[in-house]
Amino acid sequence: MTGSELRTAVEAGLEEIRPFLQRDNGDIELVSIDDDKFVKVRLLGTCVGCHVNQMTLKSGVELTIKKHAPQIESVTDISGQELKEEQRDSVEL
Repeated sequence: MTGSELRTAVEAGLEEIRPFLQRDNGDIELVSIDDDKFVKVRLLGTCVGCHVNQMTLKSGVELTIKKHAPQIESVTDISGQELKEEQRDSVEL
């Protein structure tokens, strides 16, 4: 699974977990998939300052994404990080 199929699978995982995040006034967005195995996401809303967001990221988001796209090795939250200019240009919206 590569390219658009992988992106579709990762997005399907995010759609599955999104209602649980939204129930607590949070959300998540896909930032990038690097080397077809490393996913970067941005937590939004109340998820940003939540004291259990790393547990949510690993136990909820990462496991759900891996269920849809088993080749994914890790999911990283980049909330609060400024994107470098060259990264900003490559982010797909």
